[in-house]
Amino acid sequence: DFKGQQTADDIVRVVLITSTFLSFVIGFAFSSLMITMSMFALCTVALSLVVLPPWPMFNHHPVIWLSAQGQSQK
Repeated sequence: DFKGQQTADDIVRVVLITSTFLSFVIGFAFSSLMITMSMFALCTVALSLVVLPPWPMFNHHPVIWLSAQGQSQK
C-alpha cells in the first residue's frame, strides 16, 4: 500500500543518512577506510532485512483494485 511505501521510504532515508554519518565518524576516529565501508555495508544489509520483505506492518492499508470490465477475448 502507499502508506506502507511511505513508511519504508522514511525508514530508509533516516537509517542511510544516520549510518553514513556514523560510519564516517567511526572510520575517521580509527583512521580506517575499511572500518568505514564495513560498517556502512553492515547497516545497509540490516536495513535491507527490515524494509525489503513484505512485512504486515507495511500493509495496513491495502489497495483495492477495480475488477476488469469488458475484457475482449481473442
